[in-house]
Amino acid sequence: MTFIAQKCGICFQPPSIILIYRDSSQDKTRQRIMPVRNFSRFSDCGRAAEQLKNNPRHKAYLEGVSQRQLQKLYTLLRGHLEGQSLAESLEKFRQEETIDPEEDMNKLDDKELAKRKSIMDELFEKNRKKKDDPDFVYNVEVEFPLDEQLESCTWDIESDEEI
Repeated sequence: MTFIAQKCGICFQPPSIILIYRDSSQDKTRQRIMPVRNFSRFSDCGRAAEQLKNNPRHKAYLEGVSQRQLQKLYTLLRGHLEGQSLAESLEKFRQEETIDPEEDMNKLDDKELAKRKSIMDELFEKNRKKKDDPDFVYNVEVEFPLDEQLESCTWDIESDEEI
């Protein structure tokens, strides 16, 4: 039996994750409701998502759902348990998932750094052009305009002196 996940969502009352999937063997669209148990506003969303994804009862159904999406759903549920509205929870999640280019990642702890790297990896995979894509072009060359005067960098000057 193969299951193809089509939609995944959350229900706040009672707390449950809802998966709409296509059953290939019977060629039918079905809905699976997975109750969320032992989850409070103090729970770790990443850990809860990992446990659900690895649960033997749901593992076959959740293969097509990324752990990141499940983590987002658990974050929305935690926000609901904290008394936030759905819009507030979504905005908070967007802020956590957005990478500030001016942020110094050398100052982050290992857990936060791993989170930022996974966000960057996912964004890269989403934007990457593959050979099978219709707008794929091999060996693209781009010339950038030289409107402004080039700035010299101190690290570039020092490396020239050492040679």
